[in-house]
Amino acid sequence: MPARNRYTAIIETIFRARHAPGQRSVDFEREDIIRYAEALGVELPKNLGDLIYSFRYRTELPSSILDTAPPGETWIIRPAGRSRYRFVLVTDAPLAPNPNLAIIKIPESTPGIIAKYAFSDEQGLLARVRYNRLIDIFLGIACYSLQNHLRTTAPGMGQVETDEIYIGVDKRGCHFVVPVQAKGGRDRLNRVQVEQDIAVCRDKLPALICRPVGAQFVRGDLIALFEFEQDGDEINVVSERHYRLSPPDAVREEDLIRYRRRLSGGE
Repeated sequence: MPARNRYTAIIETIFRARHAPGQRSVDFEREDIIRYAEALGVELPKNLGDLIYSFRYRTELPSSILDTAPPGETWIIRPAGRSRYRFVLVTDAPLAPNPNLAIIKIPESTPGIIAKYAFSDEQGLLARVRYNRLIDIFLGIACYSLQNHLRTTAPGMGQVETDEIYIGVDKRGCHFVVPVQAKGGRDRLNRVQVEQDIAVCRDKLPALICRPVGAQFVRGDLIALFEFEQDGDEINVVSERHYRLSPPDAVREEDLIRYRRRLSGGE
C-alpha cells in the first residue's frame, strides 16, 4: 500500500476508535499508530512522526474526519505532551496567501553564488528572507537572526522545533523575539507551528515582545510574509505582504510612485 494510503487508513482508524459525537478534542498517542497499523495489517511508517507531520503541513486530514466537524470549523492535530497528540476543532480559516494582494518589488540582495545553488525548500526560503532583510522591512524594526532550527520543549507540548528566531529592536529600544515559520514546495503554513513558536518564546524569552511571522514561497521569487497573533485558541493574521525579489533595474519609477501613494494613503 502506498505511504499516503497507509497514513490515511491509520489516522482514520485512530480517529474513529477515539471520537464520539459532540467531542471537540480527541487525544491519542504515538503508540496508537503502531497498534492500529498492526490491526489493519499495513506496514508501519519508517518514521512514525512523518505521519503526523504529513497531516499537519503537507495535506488535509481525510474527508471522513473533516466531515464530522461542525459548519465553519475544521480538525487539526496539536501536540499534547511527549509522544501525545490531540485532534482539536478550530475555526476553518486556512493560512494561505491572498491571491489578490498587491506585490511589492524589493531589489534582490541574495549573493549570486547563493542564488545559483539555493533550493526552493524552507532552507532556501529562509536564506532569501535573511539576505534581503525581509523581516526588518515587513515588521519595521531592526532584526538579527539568533538561531535557526531551534529544537527544544514547550510546556504541555513536548518537543517542538522553530525554523528560525530573530531578535529585534525598535526606535524606542523595545526588544522583540520573532519566530519565523517557513514553507516551500508543497508544505503549507500551519497554525499548530505558530502556536508552538509562541509557546517557545513565552517560555524561553518571556521579557521580549513576541511577533510570530510566516514565510511562504508563492511562485518563483515571490514571497508572502504574514504576521500572526494568538487570540485564545485561534491564530489570526495581523498583516500580510507579498514581496518580489527583483533585479535593481526592474524597480521602475512608476513602482516607486505607486508605493509612495500607498504610504500617503496610510497603507
